Amino acid sequence: MAERATASGTVHWIGAGLSTGSGLARLCETAGRVRLWHRTEQRAADALDRLGLGPRAEPRAFTLPALTAELAPGDVVVSMLPAPEHAPVLAACVAGGAHFACSSYVSDAVLGQVPAAERAGLVVLTEAGLDPGIDHLFAHSLVARAGAAVGAGTPASYTFTSYCGGIPAVPNDFRYRFSWAPAGVLGALRSPARYIEDGTETVAGRPWEATRAHVLDGERFEVYPNRDSVPFVEQYGFPAAWRAHTFVRGTLRLDGWLRAWDPVFEELKAGDDARIAALAQELAARHPTTDADRDRVVLAVSLDVRAQDGGWSGSYLLDLTGDEEESAMARCVSRPLALGVRHVLDGSLPAGLNRAAGTAARSEQWLDELRAEGLEFGLRPAV
Repeated sequence: MAERATASGTVHWIGAGLSTGSGLARLCETAGRVRLWHRTEQRAADALDRLGLGPRAEPRAFTLPALTAELAPGDVVVSMLPAPEHAPVLAACVAGGAHFACSSYVSDAVLGQVPAAERAGLVVLTEAGLDPGIDHLFAHSLVARAGAAVGAGTPASYTFTSYCGGIPAVPNDFRYRFSWAPAGVLGALRSPARYIEDGTETVAGRPWEATRAHVLDGERFEVYPNRDSVPFVEQYGFPAAWRAHTFVRGTLRLDGWLRAWDPVFEELKAGDDARIAALAQELAARHPTTDADRDRVVLAVSLDVRAQDGGWSGSYLLDLTGDEEESAMARCVSRPLALGVRHVLDGSLPAGLNRAAGTAARSEQWLDELRAEGLEFGLRPAV
């Protein structure tokens, strides 16, 4: 394996959409040089002005050839593009000797390039946003705390749930406003969800049909499973002696969402890809998060472990409302991603594939750092 490539100090941040926020500002404080790539140079400049970063970063018009021409060995490329577009960017990074970071789940196309990146001494940082990202940090922390209390070798049964949602701070009739890519919202609903319920793997072909009530601090929400939860049992390091009674990673919505979205579900059942793409744009136009609106992010992760001689339970809750300076979604996605990039810059992340949390110790470190930067969340352990 090649020696880890030293970071040059230059960061290329691609995309200035709904999830780009104060994390970019933090990088402007720590990186030697920052370039913001967007659809046009003017849009990149406008985004920098909106974020108050006009003189602190360089605007660029993004095309892959244009980015490739400016890459230097040791640079760090942050992709805020849609998930299917990460792989070509990563390929350019591997060819140019640059590190790569994104907030998305690891795709097969990205995973296939990791060996070449590792051989070149390059960091590939993924799943370092909100969900995935902060949810991983919470989960690793809870599993470690429960293991210390109950014993990793003690036979036990556990219930684990992780629900995250971007919702309107002031509920509307639709019970939702789009604070991230509308196509992604509908695409997730069209993907079957696999999870563990009553000790058995379960698949919901239409995830919304598994919606149920979920109460947090007396407030009622609706939650449903999202995509494939099962591989995360291993990723989160649950002890082999523990049996999963319930293991669900899912999406959180305002109470009344299921009924309000019934016409959308009918379209999802019948529509083809073209129609769903058009529907995403129609819904985003009807229910956007405007400058007058405030969004809200709620992430609730809980673990309850029961053994013969006792048990342990605990939960994390992040409940953040956007303000005039920044949306809650932008803060919660960009802050942990920027933190990860800073760890690429300082050399503390190894070459190869990394996620926001690989170990409980790293999770606690990142959580401490995010707290110190003003990202508020609470831990509630109880025996």
